[in-house]
Amino acid sequence: MSATNSNTRLTDTILDNIVEDRKNFLQAQKSHFAVKDLELVFASSDQKSRSPQNFGDRLLRGSKNTPESAKLRLIGEIKRASPSKGDFNINLISSEQASLYHDVGCAAVSVLTEEKYFKGSISDLVDVSNLFSAERNSPAVLRKDFIFDYFQVLESRLMGADALLLIVAILDEEYLKFLLDQTRSLGMEALVEIHTEQELEVALRVDAKIIGINNRNLKDFTEDLSTFEHLSSLCPSDKILVAESAIKSRLDADRMLKAGADALLVGESLVRSREVTDFAHQLMLADN
Repeated sequence: MSATNSNTRLTDTILDNIVEDRKNFLQAQKSHFAVKDLELVFASSDQKSRSPQNFGDRLLRGSKNTPESAKLRLIGEIKRASPSKGDFNINLISSEQASLYHDVGCAAVSVLTEEKYFKGSISDLVDVSNLFSAERNSPAVLRKDFIFDYFQVLESRLMGADALLLIVAILDEEYLKFLLDQTRSLGMEALVEIHTEQELEVALRVDAKIIGINNRNLKDFTEDLSTFEHLSSLCPSDKILVAESAIKSRLDADRMLKAGADALLVGESLVRSREVTDFAHQLMLADN
């Protein structure tokens, strides 16, 4: 792994291509709006006065519809495609899927806003945020993207995010800390994603409170639940742990719970499911 500039790092995985595309996209955005423009919009909008949902609290206590018997919290993801699987629900309507997640008791909704590889958009984030904006104890809204610039952090809050994803693998440690601090200064929290022991050490040094452990190998896209089992055993007990990828059944969920997971982040399996309520409750390990 080597540095590309002061902000991001090369990973020798598909992430490098995605980040490069996002940089080009961001450059185009900045030709129309500077950070100061976003700050002016933020200062004059109702986003400044409307406090974000507490992402960490949701992952520990759930939302208003989370079953009392649930042993795990669930982050349902708005996801139409992925680099490894291609398109699998290109016609998904973000607000409709988010409404399903709300009703079944998801603690949070993850919204993929990357266009090229995941077929998401920032408008998906706005739609989901607007859906929940008038309700207390609704699911928290997580922006999932490839974030490496303060512009994206401010944009996330302006568009209604309660939390955002920061991927350790793509960020220089000092800049990761900067983005984490800026995220918190705006009232949000970050899901700090790791894949390896080295990345875990970085996450702990920057004081990540919520750590996402991804079971997917980014080099060959293989998935292995033992990744979470191993890395979670190295995490301090005061961290909120989210298991990501490879969770397809109640047995998988139970395995993650036993390894210390507080929550699961599940996208494709939920999006493909024809019985979202039953499947979501299975993943929460809720009693029928």
